[in-house]
Amino acid sequence: MKISLSVALLFLAVPGAALAAGDALVHRDPGCGCCEKWAQMVREMLGRKVVMREDPSRSAFQRRNGVPARLSSCHTAVIDGMVFEGHVPIADMRRVLLTRPAGVKGLAVAGMPLGSDGMEVAGSQRQPYEVIAFGSGGLKIFTRH
Repeated sequence: MKISLSVALLFLAVPGAALAAGDALVHRDPGCGCCEKWAQMVREMLGRKVVMREDPSRSAFQRRNGVPARLSSCHTAVIDGMVFEGHVPIADMRRVLLTRPAGVKGLAVAGMPLGSDGMEVAGSQRQPYEVIAFGSGGLKIFTRH
């Protein structure tokens, strides 16, 4: 089979992650308002459609997707096979989606730290927090904010 030069150049010019980009499926605790703010950032900064599901049994979804219980937050997203728990900064999500580090299934921000993406509160001081990578490689700090 012969591939035209323009098609070959297109595949070289467009990163694989962009070609495989899919929707973000987000399971959230019912009635949680901050999740929508974070989802809007995913729409704007990652250019992804976000499918939001109210999920009263989200802990089962977390377990099926390998999220360690101690890293739990208010929503769990799956994007292109990677799992994101809580208010993971969009820049960190972009980085892990592009690099796909070995042994990393996803990233998590435990709890709901003030100042994390989607948790900005006017007049409140930003809380320091860590983004934790998890997967077959164990748990490790991906970055600190």
